[in-house]
Amino acid sequence: MANIRHALNVKREDDFAKWYQEVISAADLAEESGVRGCMVIKPWGYGIWERVQRLMDDRIKAAGIANAYFPLFIPLANFEREADHVDGFAKEMAVVTHHRLIADGKGGLIPDPEAKLEEPLVVRPTSETIIGDAMARWIQSWRDLPLMLNQWANVVRWEMRTRMFLRTSEFLWQEGHTAHATREEAVEETHRALEMYRACVEEDLAMPVIAGEKPENERFPGADETWSIEAMMQDGKALQAGTSHYLGTSFASAAGIQYQDKEGTQQLCHTTSWGTSTRMIGGVVMTHGDDDGLRVPPRIAPHQIIILPMLREKPEDEVVLAYCEEVRAALASQWSMGEPVRVLLDKTPGKAAAKRWSWVRKGAPVIVEVGPRDMDEGKVAVLRRDALWNMDNGKPAMAFTPKGEFIDGAAALLEDIQNSLFTKARERRDANITRGLTQWGEVQDFFKSNGKYPGWVEVEWAKPTGAALEKVVEQLKAEKLTLRNVPRDADAGDGICIFTGEPAVERVLVARAY
Repeated sequence: MANIRHALNVKREDDFAKWYQEVISAADLAEESGVRGCMVIKPWGYGIWERVQRLMDDRIKAAGIANAYFPLFIPLANFEREADHVDGFAKEMAVVTHHRLIADGKGGLIPDPEAKLEEPLVVRPTSETIIGDAMARWIQSWRDLPLMLNQWANVVRWEMRTRMFLRTSEFLWQEGHTAHATREEAVEETHRALEMYRACVEEDLAMPVIAGEKPENERFPGADETWSIEAMMQDGKALQAGTSHYLGTSFASAAGIQYQDKEGTQQLCHTTSWGTSTRMIGGVVMTHGDDDGLRVPPRIAPHQIIILPMLREKPEDEVVLAYCEEVRAALASQWSMGEPVRVLLDKTPGKAAAKRWSWVRKGAPVIVEVGPRDMDEGKVAVLRRDALWNMDNGKPAMAFTPKGEFIDGAAALLEDIQNSLFTKARERRDANITRGLTQWGEVQDFFKSNGKYPGWVEVEWAKPTGAALEKVVEQLKAEKLTLRNVPRDADAGDGICIFTGEPAVERVLVARAY
């Protein structure tokens, strides 16, 4: 195998955290903003988010759910109505207490003591309470149900330790909120949203996930049930990529969301909420990135094919550009995975090789180079980002392909890259889930003796609650481990719970996590 000079300074196996930060920078996804815990999402990073948003929004609307928008500022009293809910978010809330600034006489500004708000306003950490108020106004009769809403917005949760895309004080997300007449309908919606997330993340982001129910200690504050999709990153840690909550009637009771049934009796609604966020982009980086930068699945790439003309400031440059434009137009008329191919002819000044490596680091799925010789031969030089290197000679694996053949095969090529990224990630995940450990000591030894990136374990679980569950959580915390979820497709428990010694009823995933 040839020696390869990779595009990044830090390799994944050497320092995964530093590698992640370098990819964010090298791929031009985001940068620090100067505001603690907040980031600037740059055009390439935001373009990826727009693709995710578009594909997710299509799925949301296909389920008959309408988009709406609710205020960024939420009265503190709204949270006080739901004790469990406010307790879960209290340490993360940003609060507005004044509505005006005045000069302090020293060249600075301070809140005007005369402008203190009668009631503090919380900067939206989530919207259950304020959307609940609207639902209480809009729902009067069984005819108004189900009420199903979605919001695309930003939220603020004051994080102490931040990392771009994974944990920031402000982030972008969507949050769905629905109200139903019965528990059965609400639970069905909870699972529909979970399946929507699984399909979107696996089919569009090419990121394999395991869907399942969260243990009691990991539930959304105030929820009766929380379900999640969990993805394995290349360092073996788990990333929660989306959640769906059945809220029972507790939020409805607090907000007064009720309806008159067909018999004329007032009933509380059963509500749900579900959400995903820009955290998924961090998941894409850590699932698909390599030692040369990011690899973007074609479904979510802002540009799927980049054409780089090799210009030399000579008269034939115009002919090369015309040839490239012909290729671009032909590609743009093709369809792949249900959409027109997104192709960019990069005419920016600079050497083609430098621009190639810029797009390699950004993770564009296909990079095409065209020089005068390629044009004369009626060919293009094609580089797949997911198969970057010729392992025999250590050079980029350029394929010199007849122009027409490349154009005709472009749609299938993009689909193959999408499938290849997903398959490799799924195989890596499946190879790093360990089963069959029957003692807590075996779990401790597993995470201590399997290197920096040990993966996950699936163990027997008795579903303890209360003090027994708290004891388990403390056990895990001492080892920097967490309970992820109970996979919905896992076999039922048939042994002894490794934590309590009680008969197991199900199986739970244990992992280090982001």
